[in-house]
Amino acid sequence: MASLEVQHVSVRYGTGRRAFNAIEDVTVGVSGPSTLGVVGESGSGKSTLARAMVGLAGLSAGKILLDQEEIAERRRSRRARAVQMVFQDAHSSLNPRMTVGEAIDEAIAASGSLPRSEIGAESERLLNLVTLDPRLRDRFRHQFSGGQLQRVAIARSLAAGPSVLLLDEVTSALDVSVQATIIALLRELQSRLGLSYVVISHDLAVVRSMSDRIAVMYLGQIVEHAAANEFFATPGHPYTTALIASVPSVGPRPKRDKLILQGDPPDPRRPPRGCRFHTRCPVGPLVNPERSICQEVDPHELPQEHGHWVACHFRLDRPRMAT
Repeated sequence: MASLEVQHVSVRYGTGRRAFNAIEDVTVGVSGPSTLGVVGESGSGKSTLARAMVGLAGLSAGKILLDQEEIAERRRSRRARAVQMVFQDAHSSLNPRMTVGEAIDEAIAASGSLPRSEIGAESERLLNLVTLDPRLRDRFRHQFSGGQLQRVAIARSLAAGPSVLLLDEVTSALDVSVQATIIALLRELQSRLGLSYVVISHDLAVVRSMSDRIAVMYLGQIVEHAAANEFFATPGHPYTTALIASVPSVGPRPKRDKLILQGDPPDPRRPPRGCRFHTRCPVGPLVNPERSICQEVDPHELPQEHGHWVACHFRLDRPRMAT
């Protein structure tokens, strides 16, 4: 059973005065077969986190462990096989001059897991696994629908026999009906192959349908991390509560105060002091000036509970503190 652990990881971009931390002191993990969902607005750092997990972004601090072994210490071929990424735009990730069969064959060959004589049969097996007819091997990317292309991308990511798949907005470019079939396929593959998933998305509905645990990112930091059922039933961070309230719903919602975010996220190159969310927080010093602690003390520096983890001085799933 695979496990992927991110421990106090930071990723720094740029140099000199223009340098900034795209993610800072992030700790999360997943052990399979299960799914970690990572959500947040654009610019929150969730895609940078995924790139760091797969080795496409260098770490400025922290470490990433795969099955208790630091990824940086694994041989490159083993690391590449173990953690694979399925990108948002399957169309752009496929070479227009290659047939889909050639693209999958290339991935199998690069993994070095099979002799050349068995690559064609393995490619057909992978297409069957993602419910595509192997006779489509000779077609090019422009001859497929968006949903079919995403299946091809999933098949190609499985060519190396990974234990962890990073799914970066894999349904965001698809129609709702096609999204449902891709999610169902991913669930089936997880059950059959025992995979761990990390789902990166801004869509809480998709994350809710797939995840066992959910982490929320804001300006490069985790602000809440909990089991999926507890996350939606009793969110503790004002940012999380506002995100959940923004999701359209046709059924009854739990009764709670509706929180509205103020303005736009700050420049990630110059994050606010203290709690990074305080400049938009609907329960912080904007509304309650006496809560100046939010402007001075980063709640990440305080002792945190395991299980349902919330980086907030005035978490909403607890009785309100005196101010």
